[in-house]
Amino acid sequence: MRAQETTTAELLEKVKVLKKKYKEYLDMDLSLDISRGLPCQEQLDLNGEMFHVLDENNCMAEDGTDCRNYGVMYGLPECIRLFSELLDIPEEQIILGGESSLNLMYDQFLRYYTFGTLGEKPWGVQAQERKLKWLCPVPGYDCHFNLTEALGFEMINIPLLDGGPDMDLVEKLAAEDPSVKGIWCVPQYSNPTGTVYSDETVDRLAEMKTAAPDFRIFWDNAYAVHHLYKENHVKDLLKASRKHGTEDRVLYFFSTAKITFPGSGVCMMASGPATVEETKNLLKLQIFSHDKLNQLRHVKYLKSPENIIRHMKEIAAILRPRFDLVDEILRENRLFDEAYQWKKPDGGYFITVETCGGCAAKALAMAEQAGVKVATPAATYPYHRDPHDSTIRLAPTHPPVEELKQAMELFCVCVNLAAAEKVLEERGIRDADNM
Repeated sequence: MRAQETTTAELLEKVKVLKKKYKEYLDMDLSLDISRGLPCQEQLDLNGEMFHVLDENNCMAEDGTDCRNYGVMYGLPECIRLFSELLDIPEEQIILGGESSLNLMYDQFLRYYTFGTLGEKPWGVQAQERKLKWLCPVPGYDCHFNLTEALGFEMINIPLLDGGPDMDLVEKLAAEDPSVKGIWCVPQYSNPTGTVYSDETVDRLAEMKTAAPDFRIFWDNAYAVHHLYKENHVKDLLKASRKHGTEDRVLYFFSTAKITFPGSGVCMMASGPATVEETKNLLKLQIFSHDKLNQLRHVKYLKSPENIIRHMKEIAAILRPRFDLVDEILRENRLFDEAYQWKKPDGGYFITVETCGGCAAKALAMAEQAGVKVATPAATYPYHRDPHDSTIRLAPTHPPVEELKQAMELFCVCVNLAAAEKVLEERGIRDADNM
């Protein structure tokens, strides 16, 4: 039912029903959380074998390295090869990190901030001369935005369209302003919208002109193998950039965080030859080696790209019912079309709901008051400033299905109620209880 087809009297009656339902939830003393994209227990349980693939008798790498000791600073060759074959990236362009790709991104930012890159002034020095800027496709990932905000970058919102960021705007800003130093990109099943970058977007990122020689693309391909329905595959930015001599502007990140165990995975960064060499030299100042036992554990457990794909299909079979349930509840409970819109993603970990403008923060506060943490208001925008107060990120992967069902039913009550009251306000009615 569309809002304009609903009379004020009908809408007032629906608000009364929604408020009664909401009061019932308030009385339930709930404590549910669907605010972060965590793997569920069933997904974690798939990886139980990882606790048994190593013991004191098989801690040797294929080249004879004792993984219990120092050495092999840039990653075990067999683990690098596994990532190389899975993602079709040359082995010599991959550096392994520890358990967190976000930590790798943080480190790379600080290297540029402290040392600069490929002969350019350190970003920290440049920041004393002028305000540095960063392009942020929105809605986007709050941890990305928190990092650039902490380092003092002025973050510029770039609308995220169906095929990726608004490239007309990206190209314009990057070409005109040398203080624009880079862009965040989650190219496949973007957090939180599920957007998949088009071939055209990848090509334009690879070939675009930048006023800053040290402009960098932080390419966080966290969900490269996290298909749920249709399997999408984003064009290879490293290969596309190689054709235009811009390969060193690309910093490609990937991890096994949601393949095996978050906090105990293996991550990697790939880039052009000059950036890889520069990073390796700076790593000599930082570490002797990352956790080679964990790298070896992952190789022995994951074995091959083919086995990883089979494993991801098992994960998808666990997660699909949760995404189906959220889609069904959103469909069945929408009060009128303008109350909210959403799109079921092909993969990844999130579903984004777009509410009426001015309704998101209110709906989220209502849900939290009733005992369900859905999301931090405006978390998907820099500085937590959603210009329309309309975007809500849903994370259906972690809670048990029954808890997810209860949380989503309450969420729909809250967002419908906030939207209905917004429509009534626009019709001049601000106190529906006294009508």
